[in-house]
Amino acid sequence: MKTKNRRVVMAATVLALIINCYAIVGNKNNELTPAEKKAGWKLLFDGHSTAGWHLYNSKGPFTFWKAGNGELFCDPKDKSGVGDLVSDNEYKNFDLKFDWKLPKGGNSGVFINVLERKDIPTAWASGPEYQLLDKSHLDYPQPKSRSGCLYGFSPQKNPVKNKPTGEWNHAEIRQMDGKIEFFLNGVLTCSEDLKSDAWKKAVAASHFKSFPEFGKHFSGRISLQDWSTGISFRNIKIKEL
Repeated sequence: MKTKNRRVVMAATVLALIINCYAIVGNKNNELTPAEKKAGWKLLFDGHSTAGWHLYNSKGPFTFWKAGNGELFCDPKDKSGVGDLVSDNEYKNFDLKFDWKLPKGGNSGVFINVLERKDIPTAWASGPEYQLLDKSHLDYPQPKSRSGCLYGFSPQKNPVKNKPTGEWNHAEIRQMDGKIEFFLNGVLTCSEDLKSDAWKKAVAASHFKSFPEFGKHFSGRISLQDWSTGISFRNIKIKEL
């Protein structure tokens, strides 16, 4: 190879390595890129602590929700207690993104517009749920129970499968003035207007009708569902709209 050509190849190789290094640095888990920071994104999980979260209707300490190895996870081996985790802050119009993974047979969910009051027993009694479900779970054959669904109300708007058990999936929830959209691995799986008559009728015809605050609010806390099989999250970030 001629010297000039060799220099061109070496220069291109070095440039490619530099670009790859910057790409890796810019895509670390639980970190925001400069562009994301400028656009207004904020982390809801710092990668090493449970700061910014507390148990539903409790300000006390807890250990069964843990932070480790860059994950925020519910530890099924920890029998010290149970409870859903809720954000310290409330949100109205937002774009929420997060990665999640479940073990075999796992089941969990993310609730939005959660009211935290002593007369409301659980997070799901007020907040609609983005369903998370492993494909080997007994409920998986039910279309309204699959990942990305608005749990109990509608099947996936566009069919999409989970990644294989134990691998990370990417989810997104958008809400603007009560209109919500769910995405699973980049595919739109739900679109609903929580202010519509159709939604009110759907709630009235469901088992959630026994909970007077369910689905009636357009702001509130975000909640991660505790489950006996365990659930892991990372890269939880939000942008208020």
